[in-house]
Amino acid sequence: MDYKKTDAPVSTITRNIVSIGEKTGNIYEAVVICSKMADQINAELRKELYEKLEEFATYNDNLEEVHENREQIEVSKYFEKLPKPSLISLEEFLSDRVYYAYPTTEDTEIPSV
Repeated sequence: MDYKKTDAPVSTITRNIVSIGEKTGNIYEAVVICSKMADQINAELRKELYEKLEEFATYNDNLEEVHENREQIEVSKYFEKLPKPSLISLEEFLSDRVYYAYPTTEDTEIPSV
């Protein structure tokens, strides 16, 4: 999914906590779902950022003057301006674009010895 083209707000906005909890029936379950989704989004964005910054990496051990790389600065600024992963995950959750499932009892049973 392309999280850079999301319609999530860039800054924090006030949300109705009741509407968030209606989707699962429990606000705490909704928060956990959004939290796990935010972790996944953060990992994907971080991986992409590091891949882009790796293109500009230099492996010279010279003690010369540090050269500012304009492209590297622009890439960093672009990723800083993106909405935070928690805001993206909440927007995805409220728009019904997040799939979540509850584990079955077979998955959670402890095997007997």
